[in-house]
Amino acid sequence: MKQIVFISGKGGTGKSTLVSSLSLLVQNKMLADCDVEAPNLHILLQGEILKKRDFFGAKEAVIDSSACIKCGLCRKTCRFDAISEEFEIKPMKCEGCGACTLVCPQNAIKLEEVKTGETYVSNTSRGTFSHAFLDIGAEGSGRLVTEVRKNVNAYKKDEEWLLIDGSPGIGCVVIASITGTDAVVVVSEPTKSGQSDLERVLGVAKHFGVPAFVCINKYNLNLKVTSEIEEYCENNGYPVIGKIPFEPSIVKALQEFKTPIEAGNKVITNEIKNLWARLVDEVENLKKA
Repeated sequence: MKQIVFISGKGGTGKSTLVSSLSLLVQNKMLADCDVEAPNLHILLQGEILKKRDFFGAKEAVIDSSACIKCGLCRKTCRFDAISEEFEIKPMKCEGCGACTLVCPQNAIKLEEVKTGETYVSNTSRGTFSHAFLDIGAEGSGRLVTEVRKNVNAYKKDEEWLLIDGSPGIGCVVIASITGTDAVVVVSEPTKSGQSDLERVLGVAKHFGVPAFVCINKYNLNLKVTSEIEEYCENNGYPVIGKIPFEPSIVKALQEFKTPIEAGNKVITNEIKNLWARLVDEVENLKKA
């Protein structure tokens, strides 16, 4: 199964809209939403939940009140002010560093795993779909992304493609999203910040040796910057496989929970079809090389 991940240097460039559109066009595939901090693909891919599990991705200090002598060493040591005057742990402040466990003379403090999110696998009309929710303020987002991808493999049958809606940015969640994939599609927009973010996230893909391709969304909003992005991609060996125009009607369609495909926009539908056809050709050529 060939894995294609769609990412962006920042949020709001349209990668989720593109993935949801491809979920209607691509056959014999599975789907995953690895944007665990702000997932939204499940809103369009409503289906029957096959599996739901709590995810434990961090540790938190726990004080045994019966053993604690309230000496105060833990409060003095904690850099995060995570221990109250009553010697109770403040959950939103504890970083799980374990310093308090080292200084406690009574061994009254230990680290325990805590729930930081939930993972889901669903059966939808567009294929098996894996996603997750990271709890507010929780850590372990990179590990949760890895769990989302692992869950997909557990339900794999004979699907040919895995389409991954990746995380924005260049951090841990992006690294977890792209590691081991066959190709990265970076969705950008023709703004100066969009151009800068594109270059940074392409650098991440290059560092991990994942072939990268570019799609410029809303390209006609700023043809000058679009031209600059194309020139940068050409000079650095990143094929631009799609240029999707801005269309105000798509905003209205999304408000009604419809993809551009379902909205019946032929221009954008044809451009997305061409993007996928070119991507398939590029991936096949990579396999032959």
